[in-house]
Amino acid sequence: MTRRSCAIYATGIVCAHLLIVGIALVVAQVFQTMIHSRLKKEMTLTEKSRVFESWKNPPPPVYMEYYFFNVTNPEEFLKGGKASVKQIGPYTYREYRPRENITFLENGTKIYALNPKTFVFVPEKSAGDPKVDIIRTVNIPYVAVMNEMNSYSFIVRTLISMYMNSLGVELFMTRTVDEFLWGFKDPILTKIHSMKPDVDEYFGLMWKKNGTHEGEFVFHTGEENYLDYGKIDTWNGLRKMSWWSSNQSNMINGTDGAVFHPLINRNELLYIFAADLCRSIHLAYVEDVEVKGIQAYRFAPPSDVLMSPEDNPANKGFCVPAGDCLGTGVLKVSVCREGAPIVVSFPHFYQADPKYINAVDGLNPNKEEHETYLDLQPTTGVPIRACKRAQLNIIMKRVQGFPKTKYINETIFPIMFVNETATIDDDSASQMRTLLLIVTLVSNFPLLIVGLGIILLLVLVVLFCRNRQKKNEVKRIDFTEAFHSFTVSLHFALFAILLLICYPSSLIIIFNCLYGHDIFLFEFSPHSVIGSFLFLS
Repeated sequence: MTRRSCAIYATGIVCAHLLIVGIALVVAQVFQTMIHSRLKKEMTLTEKSRVFESWKNPPPPVYMEYYFFNVTNPEEFLKGGKASVKQIGPYTYREYRPRENITFLENGTKIYALNPKTFVFVPEKSAGDPKVDIIRTVNIPYVAVMNEMNSYSFIVRTLISMYMNSLGVELFMTRTVDEFLWGFKDPILTKIHSMKPDVDEYFGLMWKKNGTHEGEFVFHTGEENYLDYGKIDTWNGLRKMSWWSSNQSNMINGTDGAVFHPLINRNELLYIFAADLCRSIHLAYVEDVEVKGIQAYRFAPPSDVLMSPEDNPANKGFCVPAGDCLGTGVLKVSVCREGAPIVVSFPHFYQADPKYINAVDGLNPNKEEHETYLDLQPTTGVPIRACKRAQLNIIMKRVQGFPKTKYINETIFPIMFVNETATIDDDSASQMRTLLLIVTLVSNFPLLIVGLGIILLLVLVVLFCRNRQKKNEVKRIDFTEAFHSFTVSLHFALFAILLLICYPSSLIIIFNCLYGHDIFLFEFSPHSVIGSFLFLS
């Protein structure tokens, strides 16, 4: 047998091995399974996990923007006309939210933590000075007292109204942004406080919310099941609430928005419990997006989240008392707001019934500025970009015994909305792209083996055809050394491939050597990208 024949046979043997092994690995998904197993092991809320430190102290900046609706025609509204508002803002604050008092429970399968939030004003990202800028808006303590008086007799309501008039209190008030947001001493609440000390004499939309937490949370660590990673087990010791009128509505589902399980698919619903909304909400897949070169899935609350119970019977449980329901796009949360007639919606009543939009001049809902969404990297489940927008409203209506409300039309009156945003920083984005490149190469390595097998098959065909050629004279070429080197190279390639098949982690070691550090072992901390996702802070 000639050397050329030996080279042909050797090429054929190596080619066959490569194709058989490569196709077998593709079918069995060995490398993909290995990657998924590693992700499930790493993505846990345990001290041995590389993501734990970033879960405790999320490093990327989160900004909270506050926008207010300044009332331009209060007198006309009180006379029965349509209210007109003008949006002012934003007033932007940097938000810090470290985890504190962390305690592991039940053999490390659950974890207890508090999540206090602190806000620091950022003037360069704001439209003005909150200590100077003045806004005119609804006097929420006044409306809350009127709403509370509904259960009393007409005579009592009249006496209360006269007393409030003697204090010089009006249905609309003028305050600085800082006072309205962070608190001021209210004359009505001060009088009530003198009779009921448990009632605070200060009022502010964010009063006592700077440096405080939203409750005591116990989370699943994901040790037992990766799908439970970060899910809430209890909130303030409760596994379900008691405010709403159905068991389904009272359920505490999903995470607090800070983490999501890895290996997310487009068909699933993601659940988030929003403490300030007093309920859980779900997010559905919308589209594929790209953020700083990273492919992500966009999830957003579908229209059925705040849909009228007439169109979505599952929302009947959010009508309290049962049967007392609002229309599409709004949710009454009086049950967890000490009885105040507070209503939440998306900004400018985005996705709400047109009757709420048309009831007030100055509203212009649009998807770009008012949609809430979350962009997740599907392999790791890491939030790449988050934008949470929610609006606070109050129900204004006629109350017998309060003459100032005699002519007003019942209106869900917009007060303000928040825009909470966070985006992956450039350094973390670069590390994420490198991580995903390695994951892709490792997962698709069997395809590289198949590709090499196909190339060798083509070489084999060429060699076989040339060997069959019969010529009287050929230019003498010394193939001996060339084919010897080629055969040695093929055997070396076969040895390397068999090594990777038997010891898949060796491929990871090769990449680690190339990049100079243990990158695939999650030296990059996925949750350093965005530390939290709460629907309404």
